[in-house]
Amino acid sequence: MAGPAGDPLWKGFADIFTRTLSSLGWRAGDNLTIEWRWAGGEGALIERYASELVALAPDVIFCQTSPATAALLRATRTIPIVFARVTDPVAQGFVRSLASPGGNATGFADYDPPLAGKWLSMLTQLSPRVTRATALYNPATAPYAGMMLDALGDIAPSFGITLHTSTIDRESEIEPAVARIAQEQGASVLALPHIFTAVRRATILAAVGRHRLPAVYADRFITEAGGLMSYGVDPGDLIRRAADYVDRVLDGSKPADLPVQNPTKFVLAINLRAAKEIGVTVAQTLVASADEVFE
Repeated sequence: MAGPAGDPLWKGFADIFTRTLSSLGWRAGDNLTIEWRWAGGEGALIERYASELVALAPDVIFCQTSPATAALLRATRTIPIVFARVTDPVAQGFVRSLASPGGNATGFADYDPPLAGKWLSMLTQLSPRVTRATALYNPATAPYAGMMLDALGDIAPSFGITLHTSTIDRESEIEPAVARIAQEQGASVLALPHIFTAVRRATILAAVGRHRLPAVYADRFITEAGGLMSYGVDPGDLIRRAADYVDRVLDGSKPADLPVQNPTKFVLAINLRAAKEIGVTVAQTLVASADEVFE
Protein backbone atom coordinates (compact mmCIF):
# COMPACT_ATOMS: atom_id res chain seq x y z
CA MET A 1 0.00 0.00 0.00
CA ALA A 2 1.37 3.39 -0.97
CA GLY A 3 0.26 5.29 2.11
CA PRO A 4 1.08 4.99 5.83
CA ALA A 5 -0.61 2.34 7.93
CA GLY A 6 -2.11 4.86 10.34
CA ASP A 7 -3.81 6.98 7.69
CA PRO A 8 -7.61 6.38 7.62
CA LEU A 9 -7.61 7.17 3.89
CA TRP A 10 -5.42 4.17 3.05
CA LYS A 11 -7.19 1.98 5.54
CA GLY A 12 -10.30 2.75 3.51
CA PHE A 13 -8.52 1.77 0.30
CA ALA A 14 -7.39 -1.49 1.93
CA ASP A 15 -10.98 -2.19 3.00
CA ILE A 16 -12.18 -1.66 -0.59
CA PHE A 17 -9.57 -4.15 -1.78
CA THR A 18 -10.43 -6.86 0.76
CA ARG A 19 -14.21 -6.39 0.43
CA THR A 20 -13.99 -6.73 -3.34
CA LEU A 21 -11.92 -9.90 -3.05
CA SER A 22 -14.39 -11.25 -0.50
CA SER A 23 -17.26 -10.64 -2.90
CA LEU A 24 -15.32 -12.68 -5.46
CA GLY A 25 -14.91 -15.60 -3.06
CA TRP A 26 -11.46 -14.84 -1.56
CA ARG A 27 -11.59 -14.41 2.22
CA ALA A 28 -8.56 -13.66 4.36
CA GLY A 29 -8.02 -16.34 6.97
CA ASP A 30 -10.06 -18.83 4.96
CA ASN A 31 -8.75 -19.44 1.44
CA LEU A 32 -6.54 -16.35 1.24
CA THR A 33 -3.50 -15.00 3.07
CA ILE A 34 -2.57 -11.34 2.61
CA GLU A 35 0.83 -9.94 3.62
CA TRP A 36 0.47 -6.18 4.05
CA ARG A 37 3.23 -3.61 3.65
CA TRP A 38 2.63 0.13 4.15
CA ALA A 39 5.28 2.29 2.47
CA GLY A 40 4.05 5.74 3.49
CA GLY A 41 5.41 7.23 0.29
CA GLU A 42 9.01 6.58 1.41
CA GLY A 43 11.34 5.45 -1.36
CA ALA A 44 13.59 3.38 0.90
CA LEU A 45 10.60 1.52 2.35
CA ILE A 46 9.17 0.89 -1.11
CA GLU A 47 12.41 -0.81 -2.16
CA ARG A 48 12.68 -2.77 1.09
CA TYR A 49 9.09 -3.98 1.03
CA ALA A 50 9.28 -4.94 -2.63
CA SER A 51 12.21 -7.23 -1.83
CA GLU A 52 10.44 -8.64 1.23
CA LEU A 53 7.27 -9.50 -0.65
CA VAL A 54 9.11 -11.07 -3.56
CA ALA A 55 11.09 -13.21 -1.10
CA LEU A 56 7.78 -14.60 0.21
CA ALA A 57 7.05 -15.99 -3.30
CA PRO A 58 3.34 -15.11 -3.27
CA ASP A 59 0.88 -16.06 -6.00
CA VAL A 60 0.33 -12.39 -6.88
CA ILE A 61 1.39 -8.96 -5.65
CA PHE A 62 -0.91 -5.94 -5.70
CA CYS A 63 0.67 -2.48 -5.53
CA GLN A 64 -0.14 1.19 -5.92
CA THR A 65 1.88 3.92 -7.66
CA SER A 66 4.66 4.00 -10.21
CA PRO A 67 7.57 3.86 -7.70
CA ALA A 68 6.17 0.68 -6.12
CA THR A 69 5.62 -0.95 -9.51
CA ALA A 70 9.14 -0.05 -10.62
CA ALA A 71 10.63 -1.48 -7.41
CA LEU A 72 8.70 -4.73 -7.75
CA LEU A 73 9.72 -5.18 -11.39
CA ARG A 74 13.34 -4.69 -10.40
CA ALA A 75 12.87 -7.47 -7.85
CA THR A 76 10.96 -9.99 -9.99
CA ARG A 77 10.06 -10.67 -13.60
CA THR A 78 8.12 -13.84 -12.82
CA ILE A 79 5.70 -13.24 -9.91
CA PRO A 80 2.43 -11.72 -11.22
CA ILE A 81 1.97 -8.04 -10.34
CA VAL A 82 -1.29 -6.10 -10.51
CA PHE A 83 -0.85 -2.34 -10.18
CA ALA A 84 -3.19 0.59 -9.69
CA ARG A 85 -2.61 4.34 -10.07
CA VAL A 86 0.32 4.09 -12.44
CA THR A 87 0.94 6.89 -14.92
CA ASP A 88 1.69 5.80 -18.50
CA PRO A 89 3.01 2.28 -17.79
CA VAL A 90 4.15 1.91 -21.41
CA ALA A 91 6.39 5.00 -21.33
CA GLN A 92 7.82 3.88 -17.99
CA GLY A 93 8.68 0.47 -19.41
CA PHE A 94 6.39 -1.53 -17.13
CA VAL A 95 4.48 -3.14 -20.01
CA ARG A 96 5.02 -3.63 -23.73
CA SER A 97 1.66 -2.13 -24.67
CA LEU A 98 -1.71 -1.50 -23.06
CA ALA A 99 -3.45 -4.19 -25.08
CA SER A 100 -0.66 -6.75 -24.66
CA PRO A 101 1.38 -6.12 -21.49
CA GLY A 102 3.72 -8.97 -22.40
CA GLY A 103 5.35 -9.53 -19.01
CA ASN A 104 4.44 -10.26 -15.42
CA ALA A 105 2.67 -6.95 -14.70
CA THR A 106 -0.66 -5.40 -15.64
CA GLY A 107 -3.22 -3.15 -14.04
CA PHE A 108 -4.85 0.25 -14.11
CA ALA A 109 -3.48 3.62 -15.18
CA ASP A 110 -4.48 6.88 -13.50
CA TYR A 111 -3.71 9.54 -16.10
CA ASP A 112 -5.33 10.64 -19.32
CA PRO A 113 -3.69 13.50 -21.32
CA PRO A 114 -6.86 15.68 -21.33
CA LEU A 115 -6.46 15.98 -17.55
CA ALA A 116 -3.76 18.62 -18.04
CA GLY A 117 -6.13 20.87 -19.96
CA LYS A 118 -8.85 20.37 -17.38
CA TRP A 119 -6.58 21.47 -14.53
CA LEU A 120 -5.57 24.65 -16.34
CA SER A 121 -9.13 25.37 -17.42
CA MET A 122 -10.24 25.21 -13.80
CA LEU A 123 -7.65 27.84 -12.84
CA THR A 124 -8.97 30.24 -15.49
CA GLN A 125 -12.41 30.09 -13.90
CA LEU A 126 -11.30 31.83 -10.73
CA SER A 127 -11.50 35.48 -9.77
CA PRO A 128 -9.08 37.20 -9.21
CA ARG A 129 -7.66 35.77 -12.40
CA VAL A 130 -4.80 33.30 -12.33
CA THR A 131 -2.00 33.97 -14.82
CA ARG A 132 0.76 31.79 -13.40
CA ALA A 133 0.63 28.11 -12.40
CA THR A 134 3.49 26.42 -10.59
CA ALA A 135 3.61 22.64 -10.69
CA LEU A 136 4.65 21.38 -7.27
CA TYR A 137 6.09 17.86 -7.08
CA ASN A 138 8.77 15.53 -5.74
CA PRO A 139 10.82 14.08 -8.62
CA ALA A 140 11.66 10.96 -6.59
CA THR A 141 8.02 9.90 -6.33
CA ALA A 142 6.82 11.34 -9.64
CA PRO A 143 9.19 9.85 -12.24
CA TYR A 144 6.55 10.56 -14.88
CA ALA A 145 6.41 14.30 -14.12
CA GLY A 146 8.19 15.22 -17.35
CA MET A 147 5.37 13.78 -19.42
CA MET A 148 2.77 15.80 -17.52
CA LEU A 149 4.87 18.96 -17.62
CA ASP A 150 5.30 18.64 -21.39
CA ALA A 151 1.52 18.41 -21.83
CA LEU A 152 0.91 21.32 -19.46
CA GLY A 153 3.59 23.45 -21.09
CA ASP A 154 2.18 22.86 -24.56
CA ILE A 155 -1.31 24.07 -23.71
CA ALA A 156 -0.72 26.61 -20.92
CA PRO A 157 -0.32 29.58 -23.36
CA SER A 158 -3.76 28.87 -24.84
CA PHE A 159 -5.22 29.52 -21.39
CA GLY A 160 -3.21 32.69 -20.87
CA ILE A 161 -1.20 30.98 -18.15
CA THR A 162 2.57 30.68 -17.79
CA LEU A 163 3.76 27.38 -16.36
CA HIS A 164 6.54 27.10 -13.80
CA THR A 165 7.85 24.27 -11.65
CA SER A 166 8.90 23.86 -8.03
CA THR A 167 10.51 20.62 -6.91
CA ILE A 168 10.56 19.41 -3.31
CA ASP A 169 12.41 16.46 -1.82
CA ARG A 170 11.07 16.43 1.74
CA GLU A 171 8.19 17.74 3.82
CA SER A 172 10.26 20.57 5.34
CA GLU A 173 10.65 22.11 1.87
CA ILE A 174 6.91 22.55 1.29
CA GLU A 175 6.41 25.79 3.24
CA PRO A 176 9.43 27.62 1.71
CA ALA A 177 8.42 26.49 -1.77
CA VAL A 178 4.84 27.71 -1.38
CA ALA A 179 6.07 30.98 0.11
CA ARG A 180 8.21 31.61 -2.98
CA ILE A 181 5.28 30.86 -5.27
CA ALA A 182 3.07 33.31 -3.37
CA GLN A 183 5.43 36.20 -4.11
CA GLU A 184 4.41 36.23 -7.78
CA GLN A 185 1.43 38.12 -9.17
CA GLY A 186 -1.50 35.96 -10.29
CA ALA A 187 0.12 32.85 -8.79
CA SER A 188 -1.43 29.45 -8.21
CA VAL A 189 -0.31 25.95 -7.29
CA LEU A 190 -0.84 22.85 -9.40
CA ALA A 191 0.00 19.87 -7.18
CA LEU A 192 0.92 17.07 -9.54
CA PRO A 193 -0.70 13.73 -8.70
CA HIS A 194 1.74 11.47 -6.87
CA ILE A 195 2.17 9.76 -3.53
CA PHE A 196 4.15 12.63 -1.96
CA THR A 197 1.23 15.04 -2.47
CA ALA A 198 -1.27 12.52 -1.11
CA VAL A 199 0.69 11.57 2.01
CA ARG A 200 1.81 15.16 2.77
CA ARG A 201 -1.57 16.68 1.92
CA ALA A 202 -2.10 18.27 5.35
CA THR A 203 1.22 20.13 5.17
CA ILE A 204 0.59 21.28 1.61
CA LEU A 205 -2.95 22.44 2.43
CA ALA A 206 -1.73 24.36 5.47
CA ALA A 207 0.98 26.17 3.48
CA VAL A 208 -1.31 26.96 0.54
CA GLY A 209 -4.00 28.25 2.89
CA ARG A 210 -1.56 30.35 4.91
CA HIS A 211 -0.39 32.10 1.74
CA ARG A 212 -3.93 32.35 0.34
CA LEU A 213 -3.04 30.66 -2.94
CA PRO A 214 -5.55 29.03 -5.28
CA ALA A 215 -4.56 25.44 -5.98
CA VAL A 216 -5.70 22.49 -8.08
CA TYR A 217 -5.22 18.88 -7.01
CA ALA A 218 -5.87 15.53 -8.66
CA ASP A 219 -7.67 13.83 -5.77
CA ARG A 220 -11.13 14.46 -4.40
CA PHE A 221 -10.01 13.49 -0.91
CA ILE A 222 -7.64 16.49 -0.85
CA THR A 223 -10.51 18.81 -1.73
CA GLU A 224 -12.61 17.26 1.02
CA ALA A 225 -9.74 17.91 3.45
CA GLY A 226 -9.70 21.62 2.57
CA GLY A 227 -8.19 21.98 -0.90
CA LEU A 228 -9.83 24.43 -3.29
CA MET A 229 -10.62 22.08 -6.17
CA SER A 230 -9.59 18.82 -7.79
CA TYR A 231 -10.14 16.75 -10.88
CA GLY A 232 -8.91 13.22 -11.35
CA VAL A 233 -9.59 9.52 -11.15
CA ASP A 234 -11.58 7.79 -8.45
CA PRO A 235 -8.87 5.75 -6.64
CA GLY A 236 -11.45 3.50 -5.01
CA ASP A 237 -12.75 2.54 -8.44
CA LEU A 238 -9.24 1.63 -9.62
CA ILE A 239 -8.65 -0.50 -6.51
CA ARG A 240 -11.94 -2.37 -7.02
CA ARG A 241 -11.01 -3.08 -10.63
CA ALA A 242 -7.50 -4.15 -9.59
CA ALA A 243 -8.96 -6.59 -7.07
CA ASP A 244 -10.91 -8.14 -9.93
CA TYR A 245 -7.62 -8.64 -11.80
CA VAL A 246 -6.09 -10.21 -8.68
CA ASP A 247 -9.03 -12.63 -8.63
CA ARG A 248 -8.42 -13.51 -12.26
CA VAL A 249 -4.70 -14.12 -11.65
CA LEU A 250 -5.50 -16.35 -8.67
CA ASP A 251 -7.84 -18.28 -10.96
CA GLY A 252 -5.02 -18.86 -13.45
CA SER A 253 -4.94 -15.85 -15.80
CA LYS A 254 -1.55 -14.43 -16.75
CA PRO A 255 -0.82 -10.68 -16.49
CA ALA A 256 0.52 -10.78 -20.05
CA ASP A 257 -3.00 -11.62 -21.24
CA LEU A 258 -4.86 -8.99 -19.18
CA PRO A 259 -4.83 -5.59 -20.90
CA VAL A 260 -3.82 -2.51 -18.97
CA GLN A 261 -6.88 -0.30 -18.59
CA ASN A 262 -7.04 3.47 -18.68
CA PRO A 263 -9.22 5.36 -16.18
CA THR A 264 -12.91 5.66 -16.99
CA LYS A 265 -14.28 7.44 -13.91
CA PHE A 266 -13.26 11.01 -13.06
CA VAL A 267 -14.38 13.27 -10.22
CA LEU A 268 -14.55 17.09 -10.18
CA ALA A 269 -14.75 18.45 -6.63
CA ILE A 270 -14.84 22.05 -5.37
CA ASN A 271 -14.55 23.39 -1.83
CA LEU A 272 -16.41 26.70 -1.58
CA ARG A 273 -15.38 27.14 2.04
CA ALA A 274 -11.73 27.03 0.97
CA ALA A 275 -12.48 29.55 -1.81
CA LYS A 276 -13.96 31.98 0.71
CA GLU A 277 -11.02 31.60 3.08
CA ILE A 278 -8.45 32.55 0.42
CA GLY A 279 -10.61 35.24 -1.16
CA VAL A 280 -11.34 33.78 -4.59
CA THR A 281 -14.60 33.29 -6.43
CA VAL A 282 -15.22 30.15 -8.45
CA ALA A 283 -17.28 30.61 -11.62
CA GLN A 284 -20.81 29.31 -11.20
CA THR A 285 -20.51 27.33 -14.43
CA LEU A 286 -17.65 25.35 -12.89
CA VAL A 287 -19.52 24.86 -9.62
CA ALA A 288 -22.58 23.64 -11.52
CA SER A 289 -20.51 21.03 -13.38
CA ALA A 290 -18.87 19.66 -10.21
CA ASP A 291 -19.60 16.11 -9.08
CA GLU A 292 -19.21 17.18 -5.48
CA VAL A 293 -19.26 20.59 -3.77
CA PHE A 294 -18.08 21.08 -0.19
CA GLU A 295 -19.59 24.09 1.58
